This record gives sequence, structure tokens and C-alpha cells, in this order.
Amino acid sequence: MSRTYVLTGATGLIGRRLYRTLRDRGDDVIVLTRNPERARSRFPDAMKVLLWAPGVQGEWSSAIDGADGVIHLAGEPIAEERWTEEYKKRIHESRVIGTREIVNAIAAAQRKPRVLLSVSAVGYYGNTGDTEVDEATPAGTDFLAGVCDEWEREARMAFSHGVRVVTPRIGIVLADDGGALEKLLTPFKMFAGGPVGNGDQWFPWVHIDDVVGLITFALDNDAVSGVLNAVSPGLIRNRDFAMALGDALKRPARFSVPAFVVKLALGEFGETLLGGQRVLPRRTIESGYHFKYETIEKALGTLVSV
Repeated sequence: MSRTYVLTGATGLIGRRLYRTLRDRGDDVIVLTRNPERARSRFPDAMKVLLWAPGVQGEWSSAIDGADGVIHLAGEPIAEERWTEEYKKRIHESRVIGTREIVNAIAAAQRKPRVLLSVSAVGYYGNTGDTEVDEATPAGTDFLAGVCDEWEREARMAFSHGVRVVTPRIGIVLADDGGALEKLLTPFKMFAGGPVGNGDQWFPWVHIDDVVGLITFALDNDAVSGVLNAVSPGLIRNRDFAMALGDALKRPARFSVPAFVVKLALGEFGETLLGGQRVLPRRTIESGYHFKYETIEKALGTLVSV
């Protein structure tokens, strides 16, 4: 049976793939976006494309009334710029304020959606070193962990309005059309690839197909709610990822990026990148989701070519 979903973040890496998956299976999608003109050209078969951004009032809030579900993916990218205080404010407000306004629109709706799926990130756990963490682990103490904690608390407010809430904590998404993998391919193709820092940090990766698969699984299963770690169970360290990527491209992986260079170039975000998280998707697997890609070799085999 066809359903109607309201989607923010449709033009992002996950949103583009999710939008097409929903449309291909017959669902209608209402796109909320900061750039309606660009979104209309990209999604000509959308049910509606409406202006939305934190602090913007308008028709978008009424679109939630009567929708079957809301999928909230929007947020300022965390790796596009150095973390100045102004940029950190944008990261925070785009997630926390934006989610609050989505939940306020749900509260005001006469016919409320059945589900709010609002993504979060494994940055919730902070730098965990070699300690295993899962969905029951408390939030970390750094900036990104604080943002994720507030972000999820805002989403959970929809519970009080009778709406099922799912908050997937997404790891490093590997895709063939953008994201982290695209940035990493260039040095490897130039025979200059390798691990970041000493390579000891854990690399909580996930294939784009599993991110979209988990989201649609959660939308379709009324028994699924709360936090789900969207990371592959095939956990590896950064050096293992570099070796696997080198093998897939038939390139060496011996030129590491020194930690001090990462910190100098990226500032506070560099500290986050060098930290890593040993994240396990325990609750995700217990919910009944079956990962398509549990090994990095299988995942990269579908995403890169020599």
C-alpha cells in the first residue's frame, strides 16, 4: 500500500538514495528543502517540494498533517569547514532547532504521522578508544556528542504526541556518489593513500544500501522504535580500511596522514576524526534487520573500480 512521507535532507547523500527507493516502491514523497528550485529539478516526481529551514514558517508545517511518516535527515555537514564557533553554532542549530520545529509541527497536526525517523550519528559516543559501545551506552562529553544528545532528545519529544520515534545513529557512510569515500579515492588513485594518524582508531563504516535498508525497515515495522546503530557489524580499524581500499583499487596504502597534520588542517574536527568509535549494532540486529554488507571487502567491491 502506497504511503506518503515528508522528507528533509533529500538532496544529501542518504536523502537522494532514500528518495528514489521510496518512489520506486510506490510511496509519495513531500520534500522539505532550503532550495526548492534545485530540489524540483532533481525530484520532478515529488508529490510536493516546499521551502523549509530552521526558523522558516510556511506551508511546510501543514504538509506534515496527514502524512504517514516524517523522515528527518537535514543538518549542516560536519566535515565541510573548519569548526569555528560560528560553524559549530550552525551545526548545532541545524540539528537541534530544526528537529524541534519538526516536532512542533507534528504536535500541531490534526492527523499525526505514525512515525518520526530522525537520524543521529555515532558521534554521540565521543572518542571511545578501544571500549565497545552500543545503543545503551551514554553520550560522550565532546561537542559533537553533546549535539547528538540534544538532537535525539528533541526527536523523542514526539513520543509524547503518540508518534513512534526511531533515531538511527549513522556511522561513516560509504557510497559511490559522494561522501567520505569520494574524498578518500583521490590520494589512493595517486598512489599516496593510507591510514589517518597511526591507523589504530576504529572505523565505524556502513554501506549506503544498509543505511537506506535500515531506514525503510524501521519505517515499515511498527515494533521498531528508539535508537538503532547504523554501522556494519564487520568492525575494523582505520588501517584495515585503508588496506582494503588499497586492495580494491590495486594501489598501495602505506602513506599515512600524520596526526599533527590532521589536527592542523581540521582543528577540533581533526581530534574527532582521530578518535573513532568501536560501535556495535546490537539493538539493530536484535530488531531483526539483516545487514547486506558485513565485510569491508564486499562493500568496497560494489563501490569502487580500478
